[in-house]
Amino acid sequence: MIRTERRRGMVAAVGGAAVLLALTACSSSDKGSDGSSSPSASSSASASATTPKVTGSVTVFAAASLKESFTTLGKQFEAAYPGTKVTFNFGGSDVLAASITSGAPADVFAAASTKTMKIVTDAKDAAGTPAPFVRNQLEIATLPGNPDKIASLKDLTKSGLKVALCAKTVPCGAAAQTALTDSGLKLTPVSYEQDVKAALTKVELKEVDAAVVYKTDVKAAGGKVQGVDFPESAKAINTYPIVELKNAPNGTAAQAFIALVRSAEGQKVLTGAGFLNP
Repeated sequence: MIRTERRRGMVAAVGGAAVLLALTACSSSDKGSDGSSSPSASSSASASATTPKVTGSVTVFAAASLKESFTTLGKQFEAAYPGTKVTFNFGGSDVLAASITSGAPADVFAAASTKTMKIVTDAKDAAGTPAPFVRNQLEIATLPGNPDKIASLKDLTKSGLKVALCAKTVPCGAAAQTALTDSGLKLTPVSYEQDVKAALTKVELKEVDAAVVYKTDVKAAGGKVQGVDFPESAKAINTYPIVELKNAPNGTAAQAFIALVRSAEGQKVLTGAGFLNP
C-alpha cells in the first residue's frame, strides 16, 4: 500500500510539473492588451485539456556522473507515462556537446558544467535557456581502507603515487585543474580519462592509487572505493544545466522529462545521490 501511494504521488508530481510548464508557456497569451484576463484564461480545466500528451521515446544526453540518478528518474518517467521509453547516452559533457552540434539526434542535454553547455547554446542548438538543476563537488577516491594514507590534495603529488584525472576538457577535469592551480600544486597523472566514471574505474580496478572524481561517484561506488574530502574542492564546484534541444524529435516528452528532473521528486533522487541543490 505504501509503495502504491508513493507511486501515485510521484505520478501526480510529474504530471503536475508538466502541466505547470504548459500553463506557464501559454500565460502570455492569456492576457488582453489592457492586462485583463481573456476568456481563454477563465478556466484552468480548459488549459489542462490542451496539454499535449506525453508519448513515444525521449533521448537524453547526460553527463556520466548523472548515470545512476538519471537511470532512476528514467524509470519513474516511464512509470508516470505508460508506453514511453527513455534512452540515455552518458559520457563526457564535452564529447556529448560536440555530438549534438554535429547533428546527433537527441531531445535533452544535461551537462556537468555551464562551460560545456555553452558549446551547445553558442551553436544555437538549444531550445530556450538552460536551467541549472544541481551542483557537484569533487572528492578524492582511494582504494578501500586508504592504504596510501591520502589526506589532502597535496598528498596526490607524492612521488610514486599513481593518480588518474579526468581530461582537462571534461568538467570534472577542469574542476580538478582549478583546485590544483588555486592551491599552487602541480600534478602529473598516469592517465587522463574521457569521463569521471572512467577515472573512478581506474581506482576500482587498482590500476591507480587514487583519482579526483565527484562526491556522487564515490557514493555510487559504495565500498569499492573510499572518499577523501579536501577543502580546495569548495572553490571548484560545478553547476549542472539542462535544456531541451532545438531539433528535439520529441519536444513534448523532452519538456516533461526536464520537468521531472526539476520537480521535488526529481530533486529528492538527485540530492539522495549526493548532488547539491542548484
